[in-house]
Amino acid sequence: MNPPRRNLTSSQAAAYLGVSAKALRIYERQGLIVPGRSVAGWRLYGPDDLARASEILCLRRLGLSLAQIVRVLDGDRSALESGLAVQEERLCRQAEQIDAAFRRVRGLRDDLRRGQAPDAAALDLALGDGEGINVGFELPWPWGGEWFELRAIPPLNFITGPLGSGKTRFAERLAAALPDAAFLGLDRLRDPTIGKRLDDDAALAARVDGALDWLEEEGAVRTKALLALVVALEADAPTMLVMDMVEDGLCDATQRAVIAYFRVRMRHRLTLFLMTRSSSILDLHLVGVGEAVVYCPANHSPPFRAELRPGGHGYEAVATCLATPAIRARTAGIVAIRSDAAE
Repeated sequence: MNPPRRNLTSSQAAAYLGVSAKALRIYERQGLIVPGRSVAGWRLYGPDDLARASEILCLRRLGLSLAQIVRVLDGDRSALESGLAVQEERLCRQAEQIDAAFRRVRGLRDDLRRGQAPDAAALDLALGDGEGINVGFELPWPWGGEWFELRAIPPLNFITGPLGSGKTRFAERLAAALPDAAFLGLDRLRDPTIGKRLDDDAALAARVDGALDWLEEEGAVRTKALLALVVALEADAPTMLVMDMVEDGLCDATQRAVIAYFRVRMRHRLTLFLMTRSSSILDLHLVGVGEAVVYCPANHSPPFRAELRPGGHGYEAVATCLATPAIRARTAGIVAIRSDAAE
């Protein structure tokens, strides 16, 4: 991709690179890019800035933290080894998926030769590419059993809604309906078995240590809550996780590091559903391709997939549910009620 010869504004540069303007500002805060300025003070991205940004995005796709990218761009190429190892692991998983799909199709052809026609479920499984996952189920209480369906599920999904909207019950039912999925509740914060699991499984402990190192370089603070989250992510099973209030116990910097980890390191390994009301986890300016938001309305009408663009169906409703970690901490456990209802 040859960079344009003229200077671009922030919005033009973001469109050219396929990222958000906010992502460019994050790279600028880290000192990775230093765009020029117009006479009026507006950021201007020249050909060299765009070429550097393209390199940053390539390194990010390799799974490098921002701190690792800084070192690589400063001439230390050792961090590339970990990134290439992640890419190799990713390609191995893709090869395994392709091999499994090949064997399913070959099995169906063998069945046809024996006179046995495949049913719709077998065909759907054989034609699936691992990312076009669909799910449908009857909604639990507080809904009235309405049918809910989610099609073409992307790797990273968010669940949000006002207090009392039934998000947790929805998330639990979703986890039960999805293939090879688990629900990760808030009891993870009190799990007494984590230490023993790490002591008994050296491979898991190594993966957890590597993940925590990456998160720390991204700005996270090591806590028991972060450890519990990482252990769940790095365990061998399942292939899908539905998480209750992913931000619980995590400070603002850690939340931002965690969502970066999901986007950069986990999206090719797990399909994730993150229940959240934090604008650091679900920053609508950073939501990109391969991500979706399911909104649970306050009036218990059926949840729906929001359109992630200003003015889109559900976009403003989602935005009103989100708050910064500081506000979320200040209002934790508070339920707004009318004064006359309290009398």
